Amino acid sequence: MGLVVSAIAFLFAVAVAGAAAKRLPQASTVVYGGTAGACALVALWAAVRLAEGGPDASLVLPVGLPWIQAHLRADALSAVFLIVVNLGGITASLFGWGYERAHHDSHAGSQDGPVLPLYPLFLAGMNMVLIAADAFTFLLSWEFMSLASWLLVLSTHREAETPKAARLYIVMASFGTACLLLAFGVLATVHGDYSFAAIRAQAPGAGAAALVVVLILLGAGSKAGLVPLHVWLPLAHPAAPSHVSALMSGVMTKVAVYAMIRVLFDLLGEPEWWWGGVTMGFGALTAVMGVLYALMQDDVKRLLAYSTVENIGAIVIALGLALVFKAAHTPVIAALALAAALLHVVNHSLFKSLLFFAAGAMLTATGSRDLNRLGGLIHRMPTTAVLALIGAAAISALPPLNGFVGEWLLFQAILNAPALSEWSLKIEIAVVGAALALATALAAACFVRLYGIAFLGRPRSRAAGEAVEVGRAMRLGMAVPAVLCVVLGVLPTPLIRLFEPALRLLVEAGPFDGRAYQPWFWLAPTSAIGNSYNGLIMLVVIGLLSVVLVLGIHRKASDRVRWSIPWGCGFDGPDPAAVTQYTASSFGQPIRRAFGSTVFRARDHVDMPAPGDTRPARLSVSWTDPAWVAVVVPLSRVVDWLADRANRLQFMTIRRYLTLMFLALVVLLVMVAVSQR
Repeated sequence: MGLVVSAIAFLFAVAVAGAAAKRLPQASTVVYGGTAGACALVALWAAVRLAEGGPDASLVLPVGLPWIQAHLRADALSAVFLIVVNLGGITASLFGWGYERAHHDSHAGSQDGPVLPLYPLFLAGMNMVLIAADAFTFLLSWEFMSLASWLLVLSTHREAETPKAARLYIVMASFGTACLLLAFGVLATVHGDYSFAAIRAQAPGAGAAALVVVLILLGAGSKAGLVPLHVWLPLAHPAAPSHVSALMSGVMTKVAVYAMIRVLFDLLGEPEWWWGGVTMGFGALTAVMGVLYALMQDDVKRLLAYSTVENIGAIVIALGLALVFKAAHTPVIAALALAAALLHVVNHSLFKSLLFFAAGAMLTATGSRDLNRLGGLIHRMPTTAVLALIGAAAISALPPLNGFVGEWLLFQAILNAPALSEWSLKIEIAVVGAALALATALAAACFVRLYGIAFLGRPRSRAAGEAVEVGRAMRLGMAVPAVLCVVLGVLPTPLIRLFEPALRLLVEAGPFDGRAYQPWFWLAPTSAIGNSYNGLIMLVVIGLLSVVLVLGIHRKASDRVRWSIPWGCGFDGPDPAAVTQYTASSFGQPIRRAFGSTVFRARDHVDMPAPGDTRPARLSVSWTDPAWVAVVVPLSRVVDWLADRANRLQFMTIRRYLTLMFLALVVLLVMVAVSQR
C-alpha cells in the first residue's frame, strides 16, 4: 500500500515541477513522462495483487480530521479500477506529450501551460478516490478530482463555449458531491463512525437504504452521465484538451461507476430487488438517449461525449442486473452480470480513449472538429485512419473486438431473466434488453457515420485536403489501446478470471466454476445457457472470409479501370464530388426523423430560393434537449432566485449578523440534542 501512496505523492511532486518549469521546453517531457511512470507502477502493482489474490492492503495516515484520520485500503475492487485509471493515464500521457509538442509548434498561443501542473493532480485525485476507506477521505478525494478536472476544462477558456461548460460542470459537480455527502451521512447514522469498515458492520434500515440508493444514483450518476443528469458532460468533455477529454470520458466516468459499486454492492449490505429495477431503468434510458444525442452531433468530440453517455447506460444496466440476481440469491448469474459490467468498464476506457485520441489527431492535422469540414483523411492520415477504424468497430460491438465480448456477456445475463420469480422484473428485463439492442444498433450507425464522413469520400475543406499524419508519439498513444481492443476481444477469458477476486468479494461467486473450466482461449460462463465464445475461431473465420471475398472480387471484377470525373449535379469546379457528397447531417437525417422528431422535437428548416434566385439553398436543423428543458432551466431559475435573495445578506448590519449566528448555534444544539435521544 505504501507503494501506491508513494506513487500518488510522486504525482503531486510532478505537478509542482510542472508548475515551476511550465515554460521550459523540457517541462512537458518531465510531466508526462513522470506521470506515465507513476501510473505504470500502480497499474502493475494492482494487476499483481489481483493475480496473486493476496490479502487487502491497508494503511492509516495521521492526516485529515483528528478523530477520523485517513483510512486507505486497496481490495480486489479497488485493484480493478486502479488498472483502468492508470492504464488510461499511461496512454493519455504518451498521446498528450506528442499532442502538446504538436500544438506548441503550430500554435503560438498553446494552452498546455496550465494543463501541465493540473494533469498529474487529476490522476492523483482519481487514484485517491479508489483507495479511500472512509467517507471523509473519499469525499475529499472526490472533490479534489472534480476541481482538478474543472480547472483542466478551463485551460481552454479562450474558446467561446468553455466558460459556459465550466460553469455548468462545477454546479453539477457540487450537486453530486452534496448527494454523496448526504448518502455517507445516512450510512454513518448516529454512531458517527465514517470508516467503511464501521459502515459495513451496521446495515441501515429499509428506509435509510432506499434514501442512500437514490442519493448514490444522483451523486455518482451525475458524474458518470446518467440521463437526465448528463447535461454538463457533452459540454465539458469536448472543451478540455483531447488527452484530458479521453481521461474524463474514458476514465473519470469509471470512477463514478466505482462509487456506485462500492456503495450498492459493498457498504449497503444485502440488496432489495427494486434497487436493481430502478438502476436498470436509468441505465436503459441513458443508453438509448445517449446514442440518439450522439447521432445528431456534427462536432466530433461532442459526438464522442454523448456516446460515453450511451456506454455508461450499458454498464449501469449490467449493475442493475447484478443487483437483481444477487437479491434473488442466484450469485452465479449475478457474477456474470457484474463481470459484464467490469469488462465493459475496461473496454470502454480503451476504445473511448482511442477515439478521443483520434479526434485530437484530426484536430491537430486540420484545425477543425466539424465533421462537415473533414473527409478523405484516410489518404492523408493512413495510420490514424486504421487505428480509428479499430476504435469505431470496437465501440460498435463488432466481433472479434472487445466491445462485442462485453455486450455478449451482458446479453447472456439478460437471457437468464426466467430464473427470477418476480414477473415484473422479467418484463422489465425484456424491455431493457430490447432497449439495449436498439442502442447497440444505433451506435453502429453512429460510428459508420463518424468514420465514413471523417475519413472516407473527398476532403470537404482545404485544411482536410492538406492534412498530414500526426507525430510518432501521438500514433503510439493511439496504437496501445487499439492493440488492447483486439487482444481483449480475441482473448477475454484471462482478464475476466483476473477479475474473479472482485466478483467473489461483491457477490460471493464467479462466472466460472470447476465443472465449466475451459481452456484460456474459450469463454464459457457457467450460466450462459450452453452458449460460448471463442475469439480465436471468430478471428480466423472472419480473416478467411475476408480473403475469399477480396479474391472473388478481384477475379470476377474487370481489371480495366477507367478514370473520369463523376457527374457533379450541375456544380462546376475543380472537384464537384466534394460538394455533392453526403454531409454528416444528411447521413443522419433518416434516424433523426424516425426518433428525433418525437424525442427531441427535431425539425428540418429548408431555405429554398425562388426560381431565378442565385442564392444557394440552405438546410438547418433545430432540436431541443428534453433534459435541459426539464432539469437545467428550472434549476437555474431557482438558483438565480435564491442568489438574488441571498445577495441581501451582504448588506445587513453587524447586529443582524450576530443574531443569525446565534440562531444557527441554537438550531445546531437542538439537532445534536435530538440525535442523542
